[in-house]
Amino acid sequence: MLSIIVPCFNEEEAIPLFFAEMEKIQPLTGKTFEYIFVDDGSKDGTLKAIKQLPSSEGSKVRFISFSRNFGKEAALYAGLQASTGDLVTVMDVDLQDPPELLPQMVQMIENSDIDCVGTRRADRAGEPPIRSFFAKMFYHLINKISDTYMVDGARDFRLMTRQMVDSVLEVTEYNRFSKGIFSWVGYKTKYISFENRERSAGETSWSFWKLFNYSIDGIINFSDAPLNIASFIGALSCVGSGIALIFIVFRALIFGDPTSGWPSIVSILLFIGGLQLLSLGIIGKYIGKIFLETKKRPIYIAKEKSSKD
Repeated sequence: MLSIIVPCFNEEEAIPLFFAEMEKIQPLTGKTFEYIFVDDGSKDGTLKAIKQLPSSEGSKVRFISFSRNFGKEAALYAGLQASTGDLVTVMDVDLQDPPELLPQMVQMIENSDIDCVGTRRADRAGEPPIRSFFAKMFYHLINKISDTYMVDGARDFRLMTRQMVDSVLEVTEYNRFSKGIFSWVGYKTKYISFENRERSAGETSWSFWKLFNYSIDGIINFSDAPLNIASFIGALSCVGSGIALIFIVFRALIFGDPTSGWPSIVSILLFIGGLQLLSLGIIGKYIGKIFLETKKRPIYIAKEKSSKD
């Protein structure tokens, strides 16, 4: 069986299109499909559209409906928890993840010793230039400061063995960044590329600001470099101010030149204060993550779900 995890948020229009395309692919994979649609607190008719999807001999439709919007990371985790297949894939319902790649991905896993087949976009055609620029900068930065390597352009769309999925589920942290977790657990992974695609229907819920915050979470979750940078800035500022103080004292003793220029003093104080606030903000971000982890709140709350039968 092949379990297909499909997170959904306000995707009423896209669900029938996605299901129709997947059903065309199912016979080519040689697997029985187990669809697990996760309704992430949608405000439209997403859950109704899911319930209308028919099960058959070759496919079984299941769903999980959250009590509110918990985010895509929670939806992915819930779907992985509910999956029962020996192979598991994660796909977006908007058809930006090409269903026709699945037969090839299944063959790659079954005919080799790899544990995961990932996908990555060959380009970012159709994406706003500013978003493409920051996305490339994110991958460049995270791979410089983190021990966990993340492939540029990698999608959540990947096919995993049951062993790898079980390892991912062992990572029970509240603050989740799946791209990093998939890489962190290890296992042999090969990537295949595809051309970027537009959504089949609906509008994306991922604004630039949401993606920016998501990238910040990824950096915080998989690197302590920001803390080191804050410490370095503090040390550099301390050394610089010490050198400046010694220079001013010697100048006054030798040349009798009194210290003057209150605007420059105010500017320096504001600059140092800004560095302190920046450092406190970085430290506060990590403390906030610790605070959320220590609460031990559930990653999601399911309001309704289908049976496994």
